[in-house]
Order: sequence, then structure tokens, then C-alpha cells
Amino acid sequence: MGDKANAHPGAAGRATAADHPASVRNVVLVGHSGSGKTTLVEALALASGAVNRAGRVEDGGTVSDYDEIEHRQQRSVQLSLVPVPWGGYKINLLDTPGYADFVGELRAGLRAADAALFVVSASDGVDGSTRMVWEECAAVGMPRAIVVTHLEAARADFEEMTRICAEAFGGDDPDAVLPLYLPLRGPQAPDGHAPVTGLIGLLSQQLFDYSSGERKESEPGEDQLPLIEEARGRLIEGIISESEDETLMDRYLGGEQVDVKTLIEDLERAVARGVFFPVLAAAPAAEGARAGLGTVELLELITGGFPTPLERQAPRVTTVDGEPRELKLCDPDGPLVAEVVKTSSDPYVGRVSLVRVFSGTLRPDETVHVSGHGLSDRGHEDHDVDERIGALSAPFGKQQRVLAHAIAGDLACVAKLSRAETGDTLSAKDDPLLMEPWEMPDPLLPLAIQAHSKADEDKLSQGLSRLVAEDPTMRLEQNQNTHQVVLWCLGEAHADVALERLRSRYGVQVDVVPHKVSLRETFATRTAGRGRHVKQSGGHGQYAICEIEVEPLPGGSGIEFVDKVVGGAVPRQFIPSVEKGVRAQAAKGVAAGYPLIDFRVTLLDGKAHSVDSSDAAFQTAGALALREAAADAKIHLLEPVAEISVLVGDDYVGAVMSDLSGRRGRVLGTEQTSGGRTLIKAEVPEIEIGRYAVDLRSLSHGTARFSRSYARHEPMPPQIAERIREEAGSAA
Repeated sequence: MGDKANAHPGAAGRATAADHPASVRNVVLVGHSGSGKTTLVEALALASGAVNRAGRVEDGGTVSDYDEIEHRQQRSVQLSLVPVPWGGYKINLLDTPGYADFVGELRAGLRAADAALFVVSASDGVDGSTRMVWEECAAVGMPRAIVVTHLEAARADFEEMTRICAEAFGGDDPDAVLPLYLPLRGPQAPDGHAPVTGLIGLLSQQLFDYSSGERKESEPGEDQLPLIEEARGRLIEGIISESEDETLMDRYLGGEQVDVKTLIEDLERAVARGVFFPVLAAAPAAEGARAGLGTVELLELITGGFPTPLERQAPRVTTVDGEPRELKLCDPDGPLVAEVVKTSSDPYVGRVSLVRVFSGTLRPDETVHVSGHGLSDRGHEDHDVDERIGALSAPFGKQQRVLAHAIAGDLACVAKLSRAETGDTLSAKDDPLLMEPWEMPDPLLPLAIQAHSKADEDKLSQGLSRLVAEDPTMRLEQNQNTHQVVLWCLGEAHADVALERLRSRYGVQVDVVPHKVSLRETFATRTAGRGRHVKQSGGHGQYAICEIEVEPLPGGSGIEFVDKVVGGAVPRQFIPSVEKGVRAQAAKGVAAGYPLIDFRVTLLDGKAHSVDSSDAAFQTAGALALREAAADAKIHLLEPVAEISVLVGDDYVGAVMSDLSGRRGRVLGTEQTSGGRTLIKAEVPEIEIGRYAVDLRSLSHGTARFSRSYARHEPMPPQIAERIREEAGSAA
């Protein structure tokens, strides 16, 4: 904000625990991949004095993107916490991945933070996924600011970018999105580009020059004053209006000069209420003298303009039995309520849980209650256990700096919570509580895997269980119908990271195999069959004959067995044997090896032998009778049909509808929703949407979402069914 003295940053090295929630700021950085979030975090760490040179800690590593997978892929794939000191405050910077596949990490960051910095690139603009995250923040009233990066790009235009942000984020009130500073450009280079060398504070009317490599404050020249007069007037009116300070507005419109301190107080009030969104400029990646431009101004905004944890209402809390529990706002002396926002594994420490403390104070070596959320549908084991926590620490790159405690409002890493998973609640063992979980996207891309070798098979189960414990956006399925192990992911990049973690972190090598859907068979026509199992080869023989009639039933009816035998042609004790044989054969299938469903079998007649008939013989006869009936009947191959709901921007409705039609989909209807979006409901065969999570993202440029649910099985088109039968025959 420019008018405050540049407070001396705390010294780097040993981590210090926050002593009061008012001294903590929890800020999440949001933006598309490549917008410069990680570079900005490292520049802020440098500006605060937390690192010894740009983005480097004592061991030579970086404070963010330190995971080996991130190094190899050259992008963030996980949530990273970087605590930095500034002027007596502790700022917890939460760096999130920008790629859509890792939205689970983004949601965790939003849960842990009290304010958000939206990082947008001056050369790339605002993409659809960033707009969607903005709307999520708006829905919960999270305070936000915007940082424009890549000002060093040849065609970067801060003024135009500010206009785009106002249009994208301001909604009906573009004056809610206004710059606090204007970039100051230096002499024009031979290529025609004039680099940004400083900033002009619109409230303080001070010039902050970075051209020498250090931030120097001075009065703007006479020729620069006209540049800021109009922008300053609009900013002041916007701040006063959004802070709803009507008295001050009357004074300002009456020509009275409003002092800067009053304006900053109103700015803080408007930002904290989530109604005014200041725009700042930063060029942390610029080479030479301009490195770090805008970082001090940003740190000042975070400490002076963003809300404290005391101003945030904690998520809903209940007892483990579901009874509501009221908590004071962020009380360090209140009952312990903390939440695991991220789980990771360290090769030396073991499982490490990143925790946000909402109430009470967390201390090392105490026993806490760990409450799970019953995510058994995603392969997570239910748990409600007491555990002794290990050391508390603040992460800094690969280092873990020991903390004495973590008070309400702060973030800390907890070691050795062997049962705690992402989303779990930590509370006092004698007062167990449960926090309402945050919403996670449903993983919709199936990845069928199998162990590469016998040694891998022995480790696969444990590796997968650890993987899903760390990532609640991943679902593990042991499909009993297809006999496949399926890891459901959010996209291809998410799947790649999962496989890489299995290999490098847990020592499990797996092979990816084609994903199978649960096909079924059914009778299309009424038919009959005779099962004759007669063998005599010395000793007891085998003798069983049965005659059955088969008729199709409506979908969802299952298998019915009716006994109409008269005169004891089939002894009563062997009638269940016939049924058992029929059901066993139905489970194996009769045409392409898929389970046979939705039919009625009527046992009409049969023959038995007083000595050679047995339970096993009549089971075999029942199976033979069903196979014979199928040989003379038309068999439908049934495929599962999913009902899907696609929420897509109006610009892409036509493309999505056309694509669904090409997938043999039937559109059930459309519905207009807010924000220029349309909800499309359709029924699509599951075999056609295996990669729909990837394809829809491509179709809609990452702006569409969809959900799916099983509807029913229905007959597959003859030409497709025939191809699958041929494939099944060749495989056999």
C-alpha cells in the first residue's frame, strides 16, 4: 500500500510459533498453470528474508516445488506451504497447482487459507478454470486480491490486464476491481519494449523504484502526477463505496481531502468483507535489477489488508455422533479442533500431516482423537482412533523446522499420525469432534492396473492404500465383476503422478491395462433346453436329466427359478441342485462370458436314478440345460448406461451436444443456469465415456464439469455386440 514503513523482516533459520491468531495470515495462491505462482512465492520468501538467495534455503533447495516429481514434470502437482516472516507477522503462503487435474490440492489450499491471491499472467490472460475458482471463493465470501505477473513479457499491458480482470471478476461492479499501484516503465529498448522498473502507489502517491536492484522510495515527478490523478480518484471512490462508509463518501464528494490512513482502513475493511479486490503488479522473475518488483507491496497488503484467522468462521463442527457444537472464533484456549488438509510421506519421518488449527492449541507428544469421514466409497478405511502425535514443524522446502506449538489460526506439520488421512479431524481424546468435510471433485477417469511382477503384487495393496490416504480425489475400486483393480483419477496428469508415486515412493511397479466395463447377457426370446448328464465308468455313475423353459424378464428382475415338476420326476432334494447349476452357469455367461441376468427358468421335467443321481450330477445337468437353451435362442449383450450431467459454458454447448451424439448418447434435456452456463443431462453407454473426463476438458478448454451415475443395463447395438463376441472368442 506504499505508505507504511518497510518493516524489518524476521531472520531466517529457526521457525518460531505464532503467539496470537492476529499475527497470522493464511494466504492461498491461485492461478492457471504457468501464471507464476511458485516464482512469486519464492520471491516473497526472498523479500521477507526467509531465504538466502532467490528461492533457496540452506540446503540449496527451493521453498516450493521441491518434490522430485515436480522437478521432472516442471510443474506443481501438490499443495506446498511456505511460511515467511514479515514485520512481526507470520504469513503462511499456500502454493497450489494450476493444472486442473490437481484441483483437490487447490481445494485443500482454499480450506486452509483465509484469503486468496489470484495470480494472472499479463501475457496469457484469465482462463476459464481461474474464473470458476473465483466463483467458488465468491460463494463463501473469501477475500481476494489479484496479482498481475509476467510484466517483463514483450507485449505485457498492465492496464489492459486490469480491464480484463475487472470484466472477468468484477461482475456487475467493475469498480470493485481496481489497481493499487501503476507500473512505471523505463526507457524503451531497441525491440520497442519498455521494461517495468518501478511502481507508483496510488494512495500514498509515492514512487517505488526498483531499477537499482533495491527498492527506493521517492516523490513522483511533476510529469508523473497526471498519470495517477484519474486512477487515484477512481480507486478512492471504489474503496469508499465498497467499504460502505457513507459519511466519508459525502466528505470526499464535497471536495474534502481524505487522509491516507483513513483510506487504508477502509481498504482493509472492504477487502476483508470480500467486496473489493485490489490489483497489484509483480515482476519477481525479471532478470537483473527488476527482480522482486512488487513483492514488498504485496507483503504489505497481506499483513495490512487481508483478514486475520479471527475474522473467519470455522466450518461446521459436530460431535462424532452428529450433534452440533458451537465454537468461539479461533480461540487458542478453546477445545482442540484441527483438520488435516494434506497428507504426504517422508522416507525418513514417515507420514506427515499438514494441519490447520481452527480452535485450541496443538502441542507435540500429546494424544489426540482422529476422526475419519467414512469415505469407504473411495477406498478409504473408516477410522475413529486415538493417536499420539510426534513433533510439530513448519515446512521449508525439504526441511522441517521444529515448532513448540501451533495455536488456533496457524498451520503446522504433524509427524507420525499413522491413521490420519486428508480431511480428518484432530480433537482432544476426551472431547472428540468432527468437522464438516470440504467438497471434493469426483474422480471420473478410470485407470485399470495390475502388478508388474509377483514382488510388486505383494506390495501393491499397501501402496494403493497409502496413495488414496494421501489424496481424497483418488478412488480405489476392486471391481468384482471385471476382476480389475481400478484407480479412479481426475485426469491423465493425475494418473501419471499416481503411477510415479507408486513406483518411486512405495516401490511398486504396475502395468496399465485396458479398463473393462461390466457387460451382461440376457435372453431376448423364450426358449427351452434339456440337460442330460449320464456317465457310467465303474463304481457309482452320474445320472441326471432335467428339462427347463427360459423366458426373458424386464431389466432389474434378476434370476427367477420356478419349480413345476410333477410326479417326482426330479426328486425334491435335487431341485435346489438344478437351480444351483443354473445360477452357476449364468454367472459364467452363455455367449461371450459375461454374467447372464434378468430371466426366469422353469423346471418342467426330468429323470433320476435311484443309485447314480446326486447333487453334483443335477448341478451339471442344470448348467447343461441352460447352455442348450441359449444355443437355440437370441442372446442380447447388455451394456451399462450412465446418466451424466454436464455443466458447460454456453459457448461450448453445441460442441458438447455433438460430441455426446457421437458417443451414442441420448440428450434428456438442458437447463439454463447462472453465470452463462447450461446444464445438459444425457444417457450415454459407459463404454463410450471411459476418457470423457479428458475429452470434455479439451472440448470446453477446461471450463466444463460433469458427474455420472449408473442408470441401467440395456441391449448393445448388434454390430458392436458382435465385435465384442468375436474378441471374447479369440481371447478364449
